[in-house]
Amino acid sequence: MSKNESQSSLFRKKPIAVSGEERSALKRVLGPLDLMTLGVGAIIGTGIFVLTGVAAAKYAGPGLVLSFLLAGLICAFAALCYSEFASSVPASGSAYTYSYTAFGEVIAWILGWDLILEYGFASAAVASGWSGYFQSLLSGFGLHLPHELTSAFSPEKGTYFDITAAVITLIITFLLTRGVKEAARANGIMVALKIIVVLIFIGVGVFYVQPEHWQPFLPFGISGVTAGAATVFFAYIGFDAVSTAAEEVKMPQRNLPIGIIGSLAICTVLYIVVSLILTGIVPYHMLNVSDPVAYAFEFVNLHGLSWIVALGAITGITTVLLVMMYGQTRLLYSMSRDGLLSPVFSKVSGKSQTPALGSWVAGIVVALFSGFISLGHLAELTNIGTLFAFAVVSLGIIVLRKNNPDLKRGFRVPFVPWIPILSAIGCVYLMTRLAMLTWITFFIWLLIGLGIYFLYGRHHSHLNSKSFEK
Repeated sequence: MSKNESQSSLFRKKPIAVSGEERSALKRVLGPLDLMTLGVGAIIGTGIFVLTGVAAAKYAGPGLVLSFLLAGLICAFAALCYSEFASSVPASGSAYTYSYTAFGEVIAWILGWDLILEYGFASAAVASGWSGYFQSLLSGFGLHLPHELTSAFSPEKGTYFDITAAVITLIITFLLTRGVKEAARANGIMVALKIIVVLIFIGVGVFYVQPEHWQPFLPFGISGVTAGAATVFFAYIGFDAVSTAAEEVKMPQRNLPIGIIGSLAICTVLYIVVSLILTGIVPYHMLNVSDPVAYAFEFVNLHGLSWIVALGAITGITTVLLVMMYGQTRLLYSMSRDGLLSPVFSKVSGKSQTPALGSWVAGIVVALFSGFISLGHLAELTNIGTLFAFAVVSLGIIVLRKNNPDLKRGFRVPFVPWIPILSAIGCVYLMTRLAMLTWITFFIWLLIGLGIYFLYGRHHSHLNSKSFEK
C-alpha cells in the first residue's frame, strides 16, 4: 500500500507505540486499590439494588442466580481480553483505542461512537434511577418536590423534567473536574459504605431465608435464565470503565489487570449471594418493585434496616454515575486527541489536570437526557452497546496476537483463540435476546455516527499527519 493510500484508508491503524506511549497531559496518580474501587463503584449499583427484582419476577425466578452466573462468566471472558489489551496498550479510550490498533480507524470510530452511547445513556439512566430512590427517601421525611419536576417529560402524567436527576449529574460533573484523585477518593468512601450495606443485607437476610421460596427453582425454564442474563448484564457494566483510566494509572501494565479482574470477581460473588438471599426472603413473583433489596426488609418487618438499605442504594448508584461519567469524559478525550472529535474534549485544565471543558459539555448533555427522557427509554440501548463492544474487543485479541506476536504484554489471555471466541459468541448470543426495537435504534445510532465520521472525523484525523508515518 502506498503512503497516500495508507493515509486515506478507512482501516489505517494507530501504531501501538503511539497508542501506548504518547505523551499524556493527564497525571498518573491511581494505584490498584483505586482501580478496584472504581470498578466496584461502577458495577455495584443499579444492578444489585434494582434489576435483581425485575429479572427474578419477569424472567428467571429463583434461577436468577444462574442468570448472574451466565452473565458473569461471559463478562469474565471479556474481562480477560480487556486486561490483555490494557496491559499492552495502556492508553485512555478503552475498546476504542484497542480497536484502533487492532482493526483500524473506521472500526475504532464505530466502537467509540458505540461507547458514547453506552456511557452517555447509562449515565442518564443511572441518574434517573438515583432520582427515584432519592425522592423516595425524601418522602420518608414528609418532603415532596413539585410533581411537575419529579420525572421525565410526560404531559399525560403531568411531569416535565426530572430535576433531581439533572442536579446529581451536574454535581458529579463538578466533582470530576476537581481532579481524578479527588474523585477516586470520594468514590472510595462511597464504595466502602455501599459494600457495608450489602454485607448488612447478607448478614441479616440469611436468617430470614425460607427455602420453600426457591421452589420452583426455574419457573420460566432455561429460556428464562438466558433472558434474565441479558437483563442483568446491565449489572456488570462498569469494569470496562476501569481501562479508560489507563493514562492516569501508576504501573498500568500491572495494575490495570488487577483492577479489572479483581473488581469483577468481587461483584460476581456479591451478586450471586444477594440474589439467593433475596429470592429466599421474598417469593420471586412479588419482587417486581423499584427497590427490591429494601423491600425484602420491609417484607419481614425490618423497617429500620430498610431505610439504611435505601440510603446505601443512593450511595451505590452515585458511585455508578461517577465512574460512568468518568469513562465518558476519558473516551471523548481520547477520540478528540486523535482528531476524530472537536478539540474541545481534549483541552486539559492546567489546575486540575482534567479535561474540564469537555467534561462540562458531556455533563450538561447527560443532565438534559436524564431530565427529559424516561428511565426505560434510556436503558434500552445500554446493554446492546456494551455487548457489541465486548465482542469486538474479544476478537481484537486474536488479531493483535497474530499481527503483533512480540508485543510486550503485562497480562496474557490463556487459551487463545478459544476464550476470546467464547467471549464473542456469548456476547452476540445475549444480544439476540434483546428486543428488535433495540436493534433498530442501535443501527440508526451507528449510521448517524458514520455520517459524522465521514463528514468530520476522517478529514481531521491525526493519522493524516506525517508525524504518524512509519
